[in-house]
Amino acid sequence: MRPALNTIGYLLIIVGTIWFFQGINVLPGSFMTGQVEWAVYGGIAFAAGIVLVVVANRLRKPKEAD
Repeated sequence: MRPALNTIGYLLIIVGTIWFFQGINVLPGSFMTGQVEWAVYGGIAFAAGIVLVVVANRLRKPKEAD
């Protein structure tokens, strides 16, 4: 479960960052460029990714066999 949540979280962080920078017109070349709503969506995706990574890393690790 933890690796899946970490993977999804990191993907959301990457995608959210790209969307944010396209929304604020830093990364050109897309229909999202210069559209403020994509900056908002990117910020939301980035925040959700951070939450998922934090939650995934706070889950209890399974006990190792003695």
